Amino acid sequence: MSQNATRTRPLRLVDLELDLEVFNGPFDLLLTLILREEIDLLEVDLAEVVISYIDHLDARGELDLEAATEFLVLIAALLELKSRLMLPGEEMEEIELEPEDAAGELLERLLQSHRYRTAGEHLTALLAQQGGYRFRSAPLPASLRRASLPAAAAVYDPAALAGAIGELLVLPPEVDVRHIPVPKVSVGERLAHLRRLLRRGAFSFDDAVQGADRVTVAVTLFSLLELYKQGELTFIQDEPFGPIQVHAALAAPAQQAAA
Repeated sequence: MSQNATRTRPLRLVDLELDLEVFNGPFDLLLTLILREEIDLLEVDLAEVVISYIDHLDARGELDLEAATEFLVLIAALLELKSRLMLPGEEMEEIELEPEDAAGELLERLLQSHRYRTAGEHLTALLAQQGGYRFRSAPLPASLRRASLPAAAAVYDPAALAGAIGELLVLPPEVDVRHIPVPKVSVGERLAHLRRLLRRGAFSFDDAVQGADRVTVAVTLFSLLELYKQGELTFIQDEPFGPIQVHAALAAPAQQAAA
C-alpha cells in the first residue's frame, strides 16, 4: 500500500473530550492545533490527558483495543516531542531531530500506525475467509479395507509383545552421581578465612578467592559484606570491575573508610 493511498484514508482518532487549562474540546482537535503550532505543547499537561482517557474508558465500561493502541501511539509521540522541546539549548546539537521537525515526525508516525492497522485488518479478513478450510481425512487404502483371516493374523508372537510392554514398565536404575564433586562451603568458614587474611594486613578480594569455584566466590563476597556491616573491615574499588582492596577497619585510611 502506497503512502499516498494511506493519506487519503482518514485516521480514526480517539473519541475523547478534554477539559484542560489551555484547551477544551476533542482530543483530535488538540492534536491538530499542536501540529499547526497554534497551541504550545509545553503548556499542555499530558498527564491530565491520560487521566481523562482512563476516566473515559471507565465510563464506557469496555476497552476498544484498536482505539487504545492508537491513543498510546499518540501519547508516546507527544511525550517525545515535548521532551525534545524541554531540553536545554546546549544539548540540542546532540539531537538528530530538531524540535521544529518533530511535528512532521509525529504525523509520519500516525500514518505508519494507520498503515500497520490497515495491514492487520487485511490479514484478519484473510484469516476469516480461510476459517472454513479443513484438512482432508483420507480413507484407508482399498487393500486394507478387507483382509483375509490369514493376512489379519498377528505378525508378532503375543508373548513377545507382552514382554516388550513389560520392559517399558520397569523403572531404570538411579543414576549414580557420587563421583561428581559438590562444592560445599559455609559462611562461617569464609568469615574465618577473611579474618585470617585481615590479621596479616591488607589484601585484595582476588587473593581471597584464588582458585575457588563460583559458589565459594559468592559466599566469600557475602561474608565480606557481613564483616563490613559489623565494622571489622572496609574495602575500596577505584573503578567498576576493578580490583577490590580490603583493609582492616582501624588500619584503613580515612578517605577509604569514608568511601
